[in-house]
Amino acid sequence: MSIIGWIILGLLAGAIAKFLLPGRDPGGFVGTTLIGIAGAFIGGWISSRWLDHPITKDFYDGTTWAAAIGGSLVLLIAYRILFGNSRD
Repeated sequence: MSIIGWIILGLLAGAIAKFLLPGRDPGGFVGTTLIGIAGAFIGGWISSRWLDHPITKDFYDGTTWAAAIGGSLVLLIAYRILFGNSRD
């Protein structure tokens, strides 16, 4: 999968993570999508590095999607913990 594929996957994973964790985010839509992109990269890296699941060329691989969404969720939670009070 190319870099463009990972960015698209990250955008979708960020939207899914936002759907799973509703509420106000300090960064809004742009921040959430950037977190989704970073989460997709980090989730894919963790999956290939420690979970022994190599990155495939297939965009529709369920494990790749789960890793991207999981990475997005972790980053979104960390972002809310660190910067959650900035929109009060």
